[in-house]
Amino acid sequence: MKQLHSPLATVLTLCLATAARAYDPAPVSDPQALGFSSSRLARIAAWQQSQVDAGAFSGAVAAIARYGKIAYLRAVGFRDSAKNIPLQPDAIFWIASMTKPVTSVAAMMLVEDGKLDIAAPVHQYLPELKDMMVAAETQDPVTGKSEFAREPQKHPMTVEDLLRHTAGLVYGGGYTEVHRLYNGLYGYTGVWRDKTLADFVSALAKLPLAHQPGEVWEYSHAIDVLARVIEVASGKPFDRFLEIRLFKPLGMVDTGFHVPEANLSRLIDPSTGGRPPVWDVTKPTTLFAGGGGLVSTAADYLRFCQMLLNGGELDGVRILKPATVQRMTSNALPADIRFAGVESSFAGPQEGATWGLGFAIRSDAGWRSAWVGRQLLLERYLGHLFLG
Repeated sequence: MKQLHSPLATVLTLCLATAARAYDPAPVSDPQALGFSSSRLARIAAWQQSQVDAGAFSGAVAAIARYGKIAYLRAVGFRDSAKNIPLQPDAIFWIASMTKPVTSVAAMMLVEDGKLDIAAPVHQYLPELKDMMVAAETQDPVTGKSEFAREPQKHPMTVEDLLRHTAGLVYGGGYTEVHRLYNGLYGYTGVWRDKTLADFVSALAKLPLAHQPGEVWEYSHAIDVLARVIEVASGKPFDRFLEIRLFKPLGMVDTGFHVPEANLSRLIDPSTGGRPPVWDVTKPTTLFAGGGGLVSTAADYLRFCQMLLNGGELDGVRILKPATVQRMTSNALPADIRFAGVESSFAGPQEGATWGLGFAIRSDAGWRSAWVGRQLLLERYLGHLFLG
């Protein structure tokens, strides 16, 4: 689960001026009443269609909302790789790493409940991770072979480290020898769908950390570990916690870890999304991966984002306090943090971005990079942030 890209994209933009009420079921007939230019909105579908024609992706759903009303909602392209089935606005996507903001919000709900301390060591909730060692990697100047010793953690990883990707964890891949050790996590086979978050943490505990906690930012399995922390702190399976505390209250009716049989006709063809077997969302799973396991629709994720932009509330339902949302979307990285990994271009001074608690934060207003298919751009009148 190194980089969870998909050739199909869900693009959402919310412009917040006042607290939202319930969304209308269809776009308003006159977007100009919400301050939009109809002719300029038409450019979105035209550009998306050009990308479909060029083979950049098979299809995309775009939604734009303001003042609690949907000003634009349109699907372009196809639901299947054979390009026989037109994509519809209610299409269900495997949302990959856009699961991470949802998991992070869930964690902060428990912080507000007094059941989770983000300053606490992770081993307070997951004792099996207490003795994880840190790999000190060196390279033989003659052979070029990488070797590493193992040293103790200087400071234990904290829950905050998980939220901001500074826990010392990484994803698998060929970046270093340590990264290759992480290849077996999830395994990219269907076998892992029958495992649990507890199984995942047990497997992780046998590996070394790639960095000393708190010293290096690297995009990682940290949010999957956080999902297990949520299970322990709440006393509920992660999927049940999300359903009871987040999805039902927000009316996110199509969001979960698998697609019910009755809705499979709306699911994006797996062959177009490049999903490994571990992400076969057509069947129930016991691996509730907080870093990349959810499916959702543009309308559902729009509600989640509107809640955040409203300061933690939607339709009279309070999910988080405004101060908590502000904290999550503010820089949480130490001034001397180092950036590592192939995803280091996601954040850092040269990229005009830093990291909060579960969110990448745009720190340079002139920065315009976005991750198609993974990254949701949220614009507001004062400042900009994007979720990662």
